[in-house]
Amino acid sequence: MAKPSREAISMASTSPSSLSPPTVPMELHVSNRQKLLKSLRQHLSNSSRPHHGFVLLQGGEEQTRYCTDHIELFRQESYFAYLFGVREPGFYGAIDIATGKSILFAPRLPADYAVWLGEIKPVSYFQERYMVSMVYYTDEIVQLLVDQYKGSGKPLLFLLRGLNTDSNNFSKPAEFEGIEKFERDLTTLHPVLTECRVCKSDLELALIQFANNISSEAHVEVMRKTKAGMKEYQLESMFLHHTYIYGGCRHCSYTCICATGESSAVLHYGHAAAPNDRILEDGDMALLDMGAEYSFYGSDITCTFPVNGKFTSDQSLIYNAVLDAHNAVIAAMKPGVSWVDMLKLAEKIILESLEKGNILVGNLDDMMVERVGAVFMPHGLGHLLGIDTHDPGGYPKGIERPKEPGLKSLRTARQLLEGMVITVEPGCYFIDALLVPAMESANTSKFFNCEIVDKFKNFGGVRIESDVLVTANGSKNMTKVPRETWEIQAVMAGGPWPLNRASG
Repeated sequence: MAKPSREAISMASTSPSSLSPPTVPMELHVSNRQKLLKSLRQHLSNSSRPHHGFVLLQGGEEQTRYCTDHIELFRQESYFAYLFGVREPGFYGAIDIATGKSILFAPRLPADYAVWLGEIKPVSYFQERYMVSMVYYTDEIVQLLVDQYKGSGKPLLFLLRGLNTDSNNFSKPAEFEGIEKFERDLTTLHPVLTECRVCKSDLELALIQFANNISSEAHVEVMRKTKAGMKEYQLESMFLHHTYIYGGCRHCSYTCICATGESSAVLHYGHAAAPNDRILEDGDMALLDMGAEYSFYGSDITCTFPVNGKFTSDQSLIYNAVLDAHNAVIAAMKPGVSWVDMLKLAEKIILESLEKGNILVGNLDDMMVERVGAVFMPHGLGHLLGIDTHDPGGYPKGIERPKEPGLKSLRTARQLLEGMVITVEPGCYFIDALLVPAMESANTSKFFNCEIVDKFKNFGGVRIESDVLVTANGSKNMTKVPRETWEIQAVMAGGPWPLNRASG
């Protein structure tokens, strides 16, 4: 498909970009299927089970808005996207464990589809586009799989059924007419396939990096154009425009959080009841948590900065506390490191800074024992990132979720592995619902300098979030935005990005 020319894009927008959407190699999904096949065969061998049967996944279906005929923009189910890369709804996909052959089943479309929705593609189109061994129609699933099966008895289907430990929702196993003709295994596939998604291939990393690049660039553009008097949704709109017009990112990884002033202490601001509609005021901090998705793979980036482009001493105190924690965690990350330990490291650094700023008083170790860090950072430190913003695999069998405040919010308690992409997103917030009980508690009241805490009552919060790849010997930050206070001020004053460090 021809890419739009730089001239055509420039006519549509006055904000230049150095980026353009990359070609997506379908080999990425071929590789993902091979990875699953290898892992599943090994699992079956370890269990002394034969390599017979089919992995069978049902793709996503288009959804209408309630009882209307308005069709919501379709986005493929993530496990199906991982294995097959199919962008159209209504498909099924299978992998023959014995032969390794991959099979897509396409919906048989009615003739008037061509009138309203475009050309009806032949099965050969899907076979070539998605690099699978065979393509048939969905009404041929039963006959095709029965014919292909080489084992004894009823053909065996490995279906996707398991708990997403982030959402607490279960994945939906495939359903189709005639499924009673098959034996069904609902326990084997989910943990094996989920673990396949935890560590990324180079082809996956290239897409995550592009999503980071275009999102980073968009964050800088928004930062430059932010002014008092604007509405929060204007910041969201600028971000979405930039990532779509230059990056071809039709989907966002999640609903944008554009929080300013005291709203920046609302962790998931931007939802329908708080729709990014506040007016920006001079003196506010802006906390913008926004990430684009490209070809299923996402990004998740948070920048916090003063609306007027200049940090006050109080803003610098809280911002640098979070930045120091962010940088220390990234510097400490490498394979084998405990993510629980990383959260405790971030908390300790933030508490140290708050103690130096007279917001807290007392012994730091005692504060850690009493979990004072969770009062200021109630969320976890980060999450796995990939096809889903909160990628699955955070709590595989054998990994227990901590019970203590703050720690229980961790989206994973694993040790880091090479190839993981995980967000590093420490924060510091002034949330009355947490501060008031802590300041009244017999165990923790002694740590708070109430007069100074009251000064920060309407401050809101700071979060700094980057997407970080765990490498063989350390880590690589995939996010490229201004982080130091002097960098942010220089960019907001009109300076270029990346900056010439000598100018700092």
